[in-house]
Amino acid sequence: MAAGVSETFAAIDWSAPWLAPWRGLGQPLAQQLQHDPTVHRALQTAAPPGAPVAFVPQSDLPEATAYEQHIWDTRSVPTRDNLHDFFNGLVWQHLPHTKRRLNQLQAQAIAADGVQAVRGPLRDALTVFDENGALLQAPDALWDALRARDWQRLFIDLRPLWAEARLVLVGHALLEKLVVPRKPMVAHVYQAPSAIESIADVDAWLAQEIQSQTWAAKPFTPLPVLGVPGWWPANEVPGFYADAQVFRPLRAAPVP
Repeated sequence: MAAGVSETFAAIDWSAPWLAPWRGLGQPLAQQLQHDPTVHRALQTAAPPGAPVAFVPQSDLPEATAYEQHIWDTRSVPTRDNLHDFFNGLVWQHLPHTKRRLNQLQAQAIAADGVQAVRGPLRDALTVFDENGALLQAPDALWDALRARDWQRLFIDLRPLWAEARLVLVGHALLEKLVVPRKPMVAHVYQAPSAIESIADVDAWLAQEIQSQTWAAKPFTPLPVLGVPGWWPANEVPGFYADAQVFRPLRAAPVP
């Protein structure tokens, strides 16, 4: 568990805007888990027919077996009774093709290189997105400002444009941490086309988009998520964005 995050499923505020895509399934499961905190059983009960994986107890993971390799080989996800694995299961339920693709590439890298003390570039990038990733559908002007780390333009000058944007958090560690929101929390954001509307279509698109040749370079942009308009009352005050420890300027390119 992340530091400061309660184990209590009752602590989840399902009215939080970042939980909107997960609320329909997640809220009743969290209520169920307040009475029977067996996460794998709750997730498995809610799994649709033909789901790509089953949820099993953490004890099913053999010693000295890599977690990702086990999932790929057995189509089962070892699951602990905590918030981290609860949110991981919710993402599996909503983005099964994406999660399966992430798992496939992890397993292929493990098969090729083994489990090393330091992950290689591809496994590192896949893990960053799986744990802390998000998708942003937004007008080009917002993306230009985000990539430039021009926080004044992104969040103040162009604030009305956020009505045309959609940010979907997919990193289960980030969802877990946001149970106790703190200003410095940052997502690693990947650009998604605005034309895609349903979560199922997002899932199908993203699963095709994840390719080892491009993702090893970490094609993500950092975004302090509580700066998103409408996501946190404190950001209604313009001075909120003056905190350079959170809203950091773009690093200058190194001199050749």
